[in-house]
Amino acid sequence: MSTSKQLPPPIPARLAARAIDVLAVFGLNLALGQVIGFGADWLVLGAALVLGYFVAGDTLIGATLGKLALGLRVVNAEGGRLSPVQALRRELFVVVGAVPFVGPILALCIWMWMLVTVWSSPLGQGPHDRFAGDSRVVRA
Repeated sequence: MSTSKQLPPPIPARLAARAIDVLAVFGLNLALGQVIGFGADWLVLGAALVLGYFVAGDTLIGATLGKLALGLRVVNAEGGRLSPVQALRRELFVVVGAVPFVGPILALCIWMWMLVTVWSSPLGQGPHDRFAGDSRVVRA
């Protein structure tokens, strides 16, 4: 079956994949903080590290560790891998949580908005997917 005709994977699988990724980037960020300290430079470098993790996975192999573990991948509108610009646009929201004080609250609101839109989309696309040129998460 072609990628453009595949049904989106179930929401619980996507959430589980993201949870695995959150654990991975949490560990990386914690290690970074232990090396350089947990100051403003850590917030900036940590946000860049998190963004880099997701962009590299989406671009280089079409999946992050979480998506790989659950048999998912992210594709562009034509069914191929995302370009670096598409992946950056798709994952840009992950840096919101690094904004001091309000970041975690904003990030939670964005996550809820994305969950509702993915749930209600026939192709399982959220605003981040549309912003990236109609990317989609599909079964690998």
